[in-house]
Amino acid sequence: MDGRRPTMSSLHGMVAAAHPLAAQAGARILSQGGNVFDAVGAVASALNVVEPFMSSLAGMGSAIMWVAAEKRVRVLDFVPPVPESFPLERFTQRSELERGALAVAPPGNLAGWCELNRAYGRLSLEQILAPAIALAQDGFPIAEFGVIEFNEQAPLLRERPDLYENWARNYLRDGGTSVTLGQILRQPELAATLRDIAAKGPDHLYRGALGETITSHLKAQGGTLTMSDLAKVAPRWREPLAADYRGRQVHVPPPACEGFQFLLTLRILDDFDLGKLERNGTEHLDIVYRAIRLAAGVRINNNNPNPEKLAEILSDAFVERLRARVRDGKPIDGPTEQWMPQAPAGEDPGHTTSFSIADREGNLICVTQSIGSPFGSGVVVPGTGITLNNFLYWADVQPGSPNRSLPGSELPMCMSPTLSTKDGAPVLALGTPGSYGIMQTQVQAMVQHVDFGLPLQHAIEAPRARLWDGREVEVENRIPAGTIAALAERGHGIFANEGGWTMRVGGMQAVSRDPASGRLTGACDPRRDGYVATP
Repeated sequence: MDGRRPTMSSLHGMVAAAHPLAAQAGARILSQGGNVFDAVGAVASALNVVEPFMSSLAGMGSAIMWVAAEKRVRVLDFVPPVPESFPLERFTQRSELERGALAVAPPGNLAGWCELNRAYGRLSLEQILAPAIALAQDGFPIAEFGVIEFNEQAPLLRERPDLYENWARNYLRDGGTSVTLGQILRQPELAATLRDIAAKGPDHLYRGALGETITSHLKAQGGTLTMSDLAKVAPRWREPLAADYRGRQVHVPPPACEGFQFLLTLRILDDFDLGKLERNGTEHLDIVYRAIRLAAGVRINNNNPNPEKLAEILSDAFVERLRARVRDGKPIDGPTEQWMPQAPAGEDPGHTTSFSIADREGNLICVTQSIGSPFGSGVVVPGTGITLNNFLYWADVQPGSPNRSLPGSELPMCMSPTLSTKDGAPVLALGTPGSYGIMQTQVQAMVQHVDFGLPLQHAIEAPRARLWDGREVEVENRIPAGTIAALAERGHGIFANEGGWTMRVGGMQAVSRDPASGRLTGACDPRRDGYVATP
């Protein structure tokens, strides 16, 4: 009645994903007796089919989860290192790696999905991939957000004839140049690839014929990724990083994941009684934006910190100095992206997807994965239906940068899937896409939900902002004009977008759990085709 999506709750399981067909794929696995760790592969592979501009088995990502049988939080990192074959000396600026074969990093997603299933799942890989195989073979009607993405990217890719022919053959129908709402997209080559993986396992990619096909095509396109690089892909189980916020323990993956920026921002804000302020008023937003920009600067200046440095960054003494800077009212000017200003306001923020799943057994997981930019590198491998990532675009290749990405080194990744606990029980899985804005927009949603008490769906729908390099702040124009003017007077280079909603502030999906009743509540972002589904 008020134009909002209703609150969706269940006792039997919950899947929140960026596309309804992917959410339904996960719910189907739960209804067939699978658990969270089986459903991940079903949701992720279905997303590979229905949002190929965001998702691919050839991407990379990470997962944070509550393992009910072990009563603990765990992290699985499936972000492979910078390949040993990476010709760093060829590049001086990030833009040189936006598209093409040289931008492709080793694919980690498939290895991550399979490791979760191996460690804790109970269904076969064939069962898990079945929904995605059916979607790819039978086809699906393209939804609204897909129309936008395909039709935005098609003319850009046409500027690269070396990439466009294979891309168009895979995704456009009968020589067309665009797609329409409801148009059926069939991907028989991807279906065949997924069937082979289901039968042969992940080594079909990392040590087998599929890997040979990919690396041979990249070599022909001038790329340097090798079978040796693929064979070194190995997901890693890591210990989570955590910080207290309003009586909760918020957990994120440790570095080289850059989620510590999110925790640092929460640590700064924990000393401000935001809930007593006017929601979306000048004081509330000024404090949050200032804290976000300070934390981004710390992350950029201390990229991939060692444990000792990380402990110092999150220490009471260091955080108190940042709180004092928030309180002093002086304008804050600084980067939010990489070591040097990289992206002007409004540049596409990267194409990532995040989904959250809970099952009736008490397991809860948040996965964030990506292929980098829209359609990644733009390289579609003939005969496979696979679009390859461009994650080396997120490497730091700038000469003189203290964070320069060396061959074989860890690849810092601007992702931050989160898992919150309270009194030792899981209460929230929350994640979002958005490149370097991920650690910014999750803070804003957390404040809406925890400090102001908004239901999870309403907290995700609340207007958000993306902070860019310098002083620029892009806000959704649902923030009152008077508040925007007041924030400008305080030194924020603030401007409102025209549409009221923008993907530049993320596309969040979340599942909460009530420890007392076991009630699971899902929430999805209307900024995308997000939906929740239950078994």
